[in-house]
Amino acid sequence: MSPFARSRKSLCTVVGMAALLLSAACAPKAATVDTDAIAKQLTQLDDDWSKAAATKNADSVASFYAADAIAYPPNMPIAIGQAAARAVWAGGFADSTYTISWKTDHAGVSKSGDLGYTSGAFEESMRGADGVMVTAKGKYLCTWALQADGSWKAIHDMWNYDAK
Repeated sequence: MSPFARSRKSLCTVVGMAALLLSAACAPKAATVDTDAIAKQLTQLDDDWSKAAATKNADSVASFYAADAIAYPPNMPIAIGQAAARAVWAGGFADSTYTISWKTDHAGVSKSGDLGYTSGAFEESMRGADGVMVTAKGKYLCTWALQADGSWKAIHDMWNYDAK
């Protein structure tokens, strides 16, 4: 190989490497998602939701669901959509003795920062058919999705009772 050809090959290699390094340096960096901060945000949101349920206002409780959310209440059919989820809650709130509260034990967020979950325990009470107050305990799992407006809404909400 002639000295000119070797120099040209070396120059091409150097230029190619420089172009590769430059393109890597100029490539947009993926934003770092603070998953711990978002998990804390979802925990607070879940706590706010439990407080809303204590007011027995079905509209307020339903506002935490996305328009196309799916709720999986115990011993009932699946409720598809925010309006159907609202109807589930309104049915419970129609009983003046009904109360429910929950506490988040775990929260997490996807690496992309657009999906999250909360899970924990709940307790509800109501007057039974015999007039005696009945308390039930259980667990829940809720999947949250980041909405276009930057808010978080529940997209899948499932809860069930512990074994007696």
